[in-house]
Parts: sequence; C-alpha cells; structure tokens
Amino acid sequence: MKIAHSLAEYAALRSALDGPTAPRVAYVPTMGALHEGHRSLIKLAKTRGDMIVVSIFVNPLQFGPNEDYARYPRPLEDDLQVCAADGVDIVLVPSVTELYPAGRQVTVDAGALGSVLEGHSRPGHFNGVLTVVLKLFNIIRPQVAVFGEKDAQQLACIQRMVIDFNLAVEIVGAPIVREPDGLALSSRNVFLSASERAVARSLSAALEKAATQGSVRSARAAAYEVLDRAEAEPCFELDYATIVNPATFAEVPDDHVGLAVFVVAARVGGTRLIDNTTINFTPAPWG
Repeated sequence: MKIAHSLAEYAALRSALDGPTAPRVAYVPTMGALHEGHRSLIKLAKTRGDMIVVSIFVNPLQFGPNEDYARYPRPLEDDLQVCAADGVDIVLVPSVTELYPAGRQVTVDAGALGSVLEGHSRPGHFNGVLTVVLKLFNIIRPQVAVFGEKDAQQLACIQRMVIDFNLAVEIVGAPIVREPDGLALSSRNVFLSASERAVARSLSAALEKAATQGSVRSARAAAYEVLDRAEAEPCFELDYATIVNPATFAEVPDDHVGLAVFVVAARVGGTRLIDNTTINFTPAPWG
C-alpha cells in the first residue's frame, strides 16, 4: 500500500497508472475513524475496480461554527492499518492548507436539494461536501466512487452534481451497516455514553417499525410512537423525521405510492446522529 501525504505524491502515483492498460480506479472518500461501515465501502469498491484509492480528510468546509470539527476523531495510524488489511492500494492523506490554499474563492452550491433537512439544519454543509468531493474527484481521477447510503441526502447531492457537471464518475451507494443493537455505524458513536446509546437506538427502532407499514400515514404514525417516547428523555432532541422523495428530498404526500426514504436526525447528548430506511409503498389492495 502506498501513502500519499501530498497532492504531488498522489499525482506521481496516479500518472504511473495511465496508459492503454490502465486499471479501473475505484475510490472511497472518508474522514477517517474507519469502522465496519467504511470497510464495507472498501469491500464493495473492490468489486467495481482494479485499483482501490481511499482518502482520509476531515473536511472543515462541511462543519458549522458550533459543530464538532475540533473533536472529530483522527486515529490516522489505526486507519492506515485498516486500509492495509483491506487491500487498499493508495491512501491519500492531504493537509487542509493544500486542499484549501489561501485566496481560494470558488465553491460548489448544492442548490435546492442541499437546502432542506440536513441542509436546513446545517447551513452550508452540502456546499462544503460537494466542494471537497469535486476537488477530490479531480485529484483522484476515479472511474467509480463509493458512498454510504446512511448519508442519504449527501449521496443524492453527489449524484446530482455528477449529472449537472457531466462528471465521468460512476457513483455507487453502499447499504447501511448497523451495530448489533441496530444503531447505524458512525464515527460519532464513540461519543455516546451507555445511557445515551440506549436512547439513540430509538432512531433505528422507529425506522424498523415504519418499514412494516403499508402507507405513508401509517409509517409516520408508527415511527412517531417510538420517537415520542425517546423525546421524553432529557438527552434526546429530535431534529426531523420525515418521508421524502429519494431524488429531491421533498416530503411525499400521504397517498404516495412507490419508493420513498424515511430520514431521521436527532441530537443525543452532545452527539448528532442521522439514519434512514427506504420503504416501497404499494397501492392498497381492492376490497
């Protein structure tokens, strides 16, 4: 495994791959603190490409002024061991100053899709995500890139950017990986106390209950039965829980038929968590 600590080092490694027999490069962007969810992305990437590239970069542009950028976990040596064990070929670990040099002015605007739900709760978040992803696509030059479906709105924004900017990158979504208690894997889970973790389980429990329902109305009601109980806990603050169109993230009507995504976000103690599930609402049978 090769480790590039600068863009110049990566460019030298990447140029060696060019030519008529160039391998198909599959890319997994991460912010480090790698867990089994990230490892599932790497595993999927290995089925889509010949050369696997992982980047590790905690992107300051996607954090708000009162968010957890400073305390975000950065166990780089552990992350590099995971990458080596999982057969990654190249790891790019760029610095903030190299990716964002002084004097930069141009950023990506996520548009309407990036202004609702997560974008509303975290103004500018998706602009920061898309800006760094576009920069890294230009640097890495992959044919395919793998992103986790846990960040469903992020995935939709990236897919939209690829279409709108005519980027020659195939975007692949990887299923959510969960811990044994159902909690979606996240690098932020380490911040939860034992009691907070028990309350955080309400997010996935609400989604599980919603997924058994046959209509938007009943799915919403079933989920809120669970979430209302969680809101009685002082450490739990629900941000949103809504059922949306997977392409636009606009809320669907009660009579919606077909695929939709139930997205939830909450703050548990000092930790903000998100989760989602896809539900296929089918027409009610006759009679």
